Amino acid sequence: MKYEILGKTGLRVSELALGALTFGEDWGWGAPKETSARLLDLYAEAGGNFIDTANFYVDGGSERMLGELLKGRRERFILATKYTVESDPTDVNSAGNHKKSLVASLEASLRRLQTDHIDLFWVHAHDVLTPVSEIMRILDDQVRAGKIGHVGVSNWPAWEVAQANTLAELRGWSPFVGLEIRYNVLTRDAERELLPMARAFDIPVFAWGALAEGRLTGKYLTGGAGRLSVIEAEEHTKAGSDDVVREVVRIAEEGGWTPAQVSLAWLRSRPGVVIPILGATKEHQLVDNLGAVDVTLSAEQLARLEATSDFTLGYPHDMVRQEVTLSKVYGSRWREIADHRTTVGRGVNDGLVPPPAV
Repeated sequence: MKYEILGKTGLRVSELALGALTFGEDWGWGAPKETSARLLDLYAEAGGNFIDTANFYVDGGSERMLGELLKGRRERFILATKYTVESDPTDVNSAGNHKKSLVASLEASLRRLQTDHIDLFWVHAHDVLTPVSEIMRILDDQVRAGKIGHVGVSNWPAWEVAQANTLAELRGWSPFVGLEIRYNVLTRDAERELLPMARAFDIPVFAWGALAEGRLTGKYLTGGAGRLSVIEAEEHTKAGSDDVVREVVRIAEEGGWTPAQVSLAWLRSRPGVVIPILGATKEHQLVDNLGAVDVTLSAEQLARLEATSDFTLGYPHDMVRQEVTLSKVYGSRWREIADHRTTVGRGVNDGLVPPPAV
């Protein structure tokens, strides 16, 4: 396992994160404590140090289990949890990103995790009712109090993350140093705005749904069954999605890999820092996923995956990358311009793929 720097913090985080959504069976699926303990040990033995959970995972059971499993070795891990989601249906203020919700959720998480600080505290979801200035201020208060090391954000639009970090910089508050989003070869919407924004602000991306809840293992092509999220159920009906999975399987067969390893390797090949979050309920699944660090896809294989996914950036990205636009905006000699902020040697590039060849 190699390590990435968490944005501008200097904190070292492993190139694969361990998701603890599967720690516990109270939701009718997941892994019992004994299996979860072995998963954690396997991950640590491989050099992994980043554990991701949330206050509502398994109704708090994930945090409680981690609190037990991390006794005596808490400081060897970067521990991340989240707040936003409702914790008490009878309390109207137990949901959202406002101060009362944050403080109550943080204190409850600290108790369940049996620790006095959270290394990375995520804002779990977008909340239009709470001003961004209030969120960033109260997060900074908790950082200054020593209860939070750093703050991150999940499931927010790119423009609001940029607003939040600009505001934090201007006021001397703690900025978001991590971005957790749904991202995989079947779901590439983040490439339009979120990933370019993250690169511009030097924010590493943590990809949840990295295997599309098992879809990218290829098991559904042969009638496999499993738990599907609402998002995954929609992806099952997306035109051409099976073609992408079949291409993943073909590439896996070519390289002697598994489809899961190919899918994770694709994520790790993306521009900027992209850290897949692994979620497993069985030891062999995690061992397989960890093997992705040894998989490097060729340029030809990457091109095949991206061509099969039939993803387009859309307006205005496609328009500003057209030959006529590039020539008018940057001059007829735009191909001769090399800029470290774009694709070196390929001219101006505002997205994640090079301008079209002409």
